[in-house]
Amino acid sequence: MAQVFHDPTPGDLRAFTEQMPEARISRFGNVNVQTKVLSRSAGSTYVVERESSGKVMSREDYDRIAALQDAYIAENDMVVIDGWIGNDPVLHTRARLVMERRYANVAGMQQKLYFPRDDGAEPEVQVLYTPGLTAPGYPDDRVIAVDLDNYVTRVLNSDYFGESKKGGLRMWNDLVYGKGGLALHAGLKVIPTDGGDKVFMIIGLSGTGKTTTTFTTQNGSRPIQDDFVGLMPGGHAFGTENGCFAKTFGLDADLEPSIHGAVCKPTAYLENVYQDGDGTLDFFNEHYTKNGRAVFEMRDLLAFEDARNVGPVDYLLILNRNENIIPAVAKLSQVQAAAFFMLGETTGTSAGGAAEEGKFLRVPGTNPFFPLPHGLQGNRLLELLATREIQTYLLNTGRVGGADGDDRSKKVKIPHTSACVKGIAEGSIVFDEDPDFRYLVASDVPGFDDPELLQPRRLYEREGRSDEYASIVDTLKADRVEHLQRFTELSDDIIKAVG
Repeated sequence: MAQVFHDPTPGDLRAFTEQMPEARISRFGNVNVQTKVLSRSAGSTYVVERESSGKVMSREDYDRIAALQDAYIAENDMVVIDGWIGNDPVLHTRARLVMERRYANVAGMQQKLYFPRDDGAEPEVQVLYTPGLTAPGYPDDRVIAVDLDNYVTRVLNSDYFGESKKGGLRMWNDLVYGKGGLALHAGLKVIPTDGGDKVFMIIGLSGTGKTTTTFTTQNGSRPIQDDFVGLMPGGHAFGTENGCFAKTFGLDADLEPSIHGAVCKPTAYLENVYQDGDGTLDFFNEHYTKNGRAVFEMRDLLAFEDARNVGPVDYLLILNRNENIIPAVAKLSQVQAAAFFMLGETTGTSAGGAAEEGKFLRVPGTNPFFPLPHGLQGNRLLELLATREIQTYLLNTGRVGGADGDDRSKKVKIPHTSACVKGIAEGSIVFDEDPDFRYLVASDVPGFDDPELLQPRRLYEREGRSDEYASIVDTLKADRVEHLQRFTELSDDIIKAVG
């Protein structure tokens, strides 16, 4: 007879996970699970009978999936994890994960991200998750069905933890939008300065350096949130998670000591991190995947801050992993901020699967989990920026002058980005207007050693590539306008900001 385990202890979930054939113990004592599915399954994700930014399915099709999954759940051992998305009474949301016990690592990881809840009340958002059940007729025999009318997401035939995490946060997106705010794929941190604490919100698609920028230290800065934040009128920000789901590929103890230390604690859960026969982890090995991940609690970091204890947002950073003429830092007007937010330009990484890795992407709102028409995001961000004077900046965390492997190009490294963030917080950057894009580019950033990364035109001119630079400018302007015009809901003012 099938059993249901309600809110097992972390120790119980760890024991269940160790019973999985896919689980191994690393030399740090943490559990490392190798999954079949290596990234989120955007092509298999559907919203039920709502105008949406992605695929849509009928209520009839959803009901068939629900009946199939409910029958499977009745015959298999399940784990139920209750918690809060967020810990502030203004926006916190009762959440529940119902997970196949066979894949207990997902439940263990989700328990670390939820804020604890023991009120016994029914959930407001719920994810029903059965990796062992296939969905014939859907891409890869897999489906993620999002019912926003009842706030239930059903996941079939994926064992990747991200579908649990994003399942709840995708529905939370809809709730926050309905309350007049915007849920952002963003980190949040506090940087102390002589002028007081400054609150930074860091927006970016997975792989752009959002987590790294959030956790890299300036002036003893304290991270608040890694991945999802609710922004409300007046610049008030609300956290969502009690932990962090961090990419581990390329994790360097010298450059990112806080994350490295947390990932290597025995209480962390690892997913698809390369591990040799004696349990040694190699964060630079891409043999299996570059989308290795770790989940840990915020308290495992060297220092962190509770979102309830900080003031409204002072600075908004939009990360862009580009590789041509985007400067390491540019200061934007509010309408430019809304435009670049909607452009969401970056180079894809393994977080989005093989179809995205290495390709130039435009992901509206830098939020692939917004379930409503994307144009609504840009309009709402501009509305929110009008309620508080939040300085906004574009940061390129990629390259200038060409792709990786082009010896004419240069990499924007972690210390470069960190110097820009510190300079923004302290107000020490000298800016000039860029004649082509009308945003402000830096002529001097304290601690920044390469002016060609700050003003890419200099690099192209020095290398005799001025015509190429001018051609990229013209192409970007035309392509950006054309791209933004696809979002019929988007304000004309936002579209004109990139022309």
